[in-house]
Amino acid sequence: MGPFIIPFVKVWQLFFIVATIFGGVNAQVNGWFNAHATFYGADQSPFSLGGACGYDNTLHAGFGANTAALSGALFRDGEACGACYQLRCDYPADPKWCLRRAGVTITATNFCPSNNNGGWCNPPHHHFDMSLPAFLRIARHGDEGIVPVLYRRVPCKRRGGVRFTLKGQSSFNMVMITNVGGSGNVKAAWIRGSRTRTWLPMNRNWGANWQSSIDLRNQRMSFKLTLVDGKTLEFLNVVPSTWKFGQTFASTRQFF
Repeated sequence: MGPFIIPFVKVWQLFFIVATIFGGVNAQVNGWFNAHATFYGADQSPFSLGGACGYDNTLHAGFGANTAALSGALFRDGEACGACYQLRCDYPADPKWCLRRAGVTITATNFCPSNNNGGWCNPPHHHFDMSLPAFLRIARHGDEGIVPVLYRRVPCKRRGGVRFTLKGQSSFNMVMITNVGGSGNVKAAWIRGSRTRTWLPMNRNWGANWQSSIDLRNQRMSFKLTLVDGKTLEFLNVVPSTWKFGQTFASTRQFF
């Protein structure tokens, strides 16, 4: 028997495959994985479904209306916020409700808690509770309300640069990071003021919100981000010294 050879895959894809297999979902030969999907927020604006990731408006965050809440096995305590998934309805398994050859790419913006949607979001299920516009891209709107899907992680394609929204007060800085391309989800973040010599690590407060407890008022601010695939970018002086809480600043740099 010859040596066992592992084909080249991106780091985030390898972690994702391992997590998915041990999460109880069978991998498909062609790289797609089994799950189920429902929809929520039919009586709400599809841009208001930022939920557990903290996105105030998914349109302003750069994600549009094609978003979904993820079950805990995929959400991973907020680490999945901003990640992109390509979904298609499993037409052979449910031809009544699935649209043939239809697919949609969604961004993870919310958490689907356990015991929601009849238990489909309970561990170890991999489940997508989609915005209605996204759901209707792959399935018919009927009484069933739940369809089998195939999904895979895909790189996020964003317009413009990564955005930083400043929240908090006085020395408590909370920064919402949005419109992230590439693998889409942030693994680690650092902040630096114009009078600070070193990068200071930030902690995830919740979802896409990262915090630090250093007073950086009246200073220019820079950020450094590392995504789950290991790619790192620095965003130098993206925030001017005249910044105020509540403002959003768009950089000119982006992950690919």
